[in-house]
Amino acid sequence: MNKNLQGIRVLLADDHAVVRLGFRLLLEGAGAEVVGEAGNGENAIRLYAESNPDVVVMDVSMPGIGGLAALERLLVWESKARVLMLSAHHDDIVPVRALRLGASGYLCKRAEPEEFLRAVGQVAGGRRYLDPELAQIVALAQLSGSANPVEALTEKELAVFLKLAEGRSVNDVAGDFCLSPSTVGTHLYHIKQKLNVQNGAELTLVALRNGLIEG
Repeated sequence: MNKNLQGIRVLLADDHAVVRLGFRLLLEGAGAEVVGEAGNGENAIRLYAESNPDVVVMDVSMPGIGGLAALERLLVWESKARVLMLSAHHDDIVPVRALRLGASGYLCKRAEPEEFLRAVGQVAGGRRYLDPELAQIVALAQLSGSANPVEALTEKELAVFLKLAEGRSVNDVAGDFCLSPSTVGTHLYHIKQKLNVQNGAELTLVALRNGLIEG
């Protein structure tokens, strides 16, 4: 494998140790240096401040605040941060949100290793990157506006929705986001109104239909 990532410093954020190991081996094989590993969004933000990497490779779905909220917090703290978001899910909503929040790139985890390295290289070089398989989906989603009801959710509502759709309780989500349960309850009320759902099972069904979580 060529050394086209020579000298690039990378922070990995993914809650699966085996996945992080795979990324580390790929990156080091291409000449990059992995300067830190985080298993959740909170640790990713802390490690960024300690290591000041060239690129953050961050999974969307992690325990705690998750990747999107971590991305938002990180960019508030350091607007120049270059973040490549990764997801196992093939949807259009999360990539559009991630790019809108300021992610430098977005890649589906099903991508080939060479594509992953290409994405890291582009983001490290200050360029935007979007998974070729998602490019058309994302472009169509942006053109069609709010055809999908999930698009009507605010950033905070989307983050809360994703956690609740995974079966987390209101108290769990309140703890993750440092919010009061009543605030999460208010978000849940607005989410139900916007998505026209009655209960947690229907929330999960909406998330499954949109490819936001796996069955």
